[in-house]
Amino acid sequence: MHDTHLLLDTLYLLLAAILLVPLFQALRIPSVLAYLVAGVALGPHTPGPVVDQTVPQVLAEFGIVFLLFAIGLELPLSRLQAMRRFIFGLGLLQVLLTTAVIAAAAYALGLPAEAALVVGGALSFSSTATVLKMLVDRGETVARFGRVSVAVLIFQDLAVVPLLTLLPLLAAESTSIPLALATALAKALVAIGLIMLLGRFVVRPLYRFVASAKSPEVFTATNLFLVLAVGWLTAEAGMSMALGAFLAGLLLADTAYRHQVEADIEPFRGLLLGLFFMTIGMTLDLPFMVSQIAVIALLTVALLAGKSILLFALCRLSGLGTATSLRIGLLLAQGGEFAFVVATRAGELGVLDREAGQLLATTVAFSMALTPAIGALAHRLAHWHERRWGTEAFRMETSDLKDHVLIAGYGRVGRAVARVLTRHGIPHVALDLDPQRVVTAREAGLPVYYGDASQAGVLRAAGIDRARAAVITLNRPSAAEKAVDAIHTHAPRLPIIARAHDLRQRGALETAGASAVVPETMEASLQLAGLALRSAGVTADAVEHSLEEFRRESYGPLADGTPARP
Repeated sequence: MHDTHLLLDTLYLLLAAILLVPLFQALRIPSVLAYLVAGVALGPHTPGPVVDQTVPQVLAEFGIVFLLFAIGLELPLSRLQAMRRFIFGLGLLQVLLTTAVIAAAAYALGLPAEAALVVGGALSFSSTATVLKMLVDRGETVARFGRVSVAVLIFQDLAVVPLLTLLPLLAAESTSIPLALATALAKALVAIGLIMLLGRFVVRPLYRFVASAKSPEVFTATNLFLVLAVGWLTAEAGMSMALGAFLAGLLLADTAYRHQVEADIEPFRGLLLGLFFMTIGMTLDLPFMVSQIAVIALLTVALLAGKSILLFALCRLSGLGTATSLRIGLLLAQGGEFAFVVATRAGELGVLDREAGQLLATTVAFSMALTPAIGALAHRLAHWHERRWGTEAFRMETSDLKDHVLIAGYGRVGRAVARVLTRHGIPHVALDLDPQRVVTAREAGLPVYYGDASQAGVLRAAGIDRARAAVITLNRPSAAEKAVDAIHTHAPRLPIIARAHDLRQRGALETAGASAVVPETMEASLQLAGLALRSAGVTADAVEHSLEEFRRESYGPLADGTPARP
């Protein structure tokens, strides 16, 4: 009968995940919140089935262990070195100052010093899973603000380890916080040293031996053994299993086995971590949340506003532009998954009372739920800033520029054109409507400005009257046609070379006023035809002559160097 009850609880857990996670993802809501809602639905504070928390809680602990192991795997020394300025500079300052400010506020509101420090540390973290998913979905991981955001998240992930190590020390009676911090740091350094020695002389040779067997199941078993064994060793030494798992990941981060290990543990990590968030959801007291909704809303707004302002200021002090700082500040303003981890562990150790833990967890959940909307707001604010200040900036910087080439669109094609012009010493000015692309280029010292090439005011500010030519590389056909028409209207004798996707768009651009249009599909066809002719034995000179003749017939007067039409 007991086995049947356990099986039914397992079915409830799996069914809740199956129904809610895809639904939340379709609504672009972080999947962490789906697991929390599933836990609330299966907990004792809501009507419906109630799942026994005993077994899920035991398994959920391993979700955190595997999560920390995966974080260690993702931090090879080469990555830490490449991003060290923002990881150990901006990231360190953000965690320390956010912890200090929030801890001081919590202490002023009546929490004991130990509990205030835990709350400050927990809320200094942002949601790695949510932010990274948004950056990946939008293709912004390589943008300037995306790279800096990832660097800050990396340090936050690193900072989780000493905070979890600190919790048992804070739980001890008559604990001095400075002494506890120093002890936690010393223990972590000793553990790192011992485990690194273990990895160099035992773990890496072991993996070479196991890999030579070419047995996937044995390799997976080795991964599980390593995570649990190192976690057990650190737990026996009086530290957390999570610290051991993190160090185990670091052991393999710079090895050739890293990616296979990561793939092997991913199913365990995802399932057990989802189970962890479900168990947190089961502990959330819905009636308490409803009764304290005003307080929770106030705390959520304070967290989002306070962290965003602090991050914005730190980013500006680090030399980042206003638009970049705005996006980073707003994007990382929410609480993160590790706040639940820290709050749960602190509650178990008696450092944080139940009411404070409930308020902390609920505030973090609300802030994470608002992250997609805040991300959209950050994008709009950065867009507004570039639109508001961009025209004045390049009006001043291009006032004495002449005989330059105006490039409309600074994407893949526009950047290639700009590089060729630079190589030949020809000045140019580029316009683009992607604020982050503009900020990234400006920070690299490139003459790229935010502006719509179809607007007369923007064209005048870019010195269209003094330009020698315009190149239109915009990806959207309608935008390209409007830009060509505006430039031709303002400067009818200016040569305008436009990019077209195909022959159909070519006609529209020529009608709008383009002097020459280069269809991408035609150029690809000519290159293929040239290779085919050469493979058939036609001489290189004959092939080049044939292609140039075709271009002169197809591309218009600029192809052979004749003046542009009036």
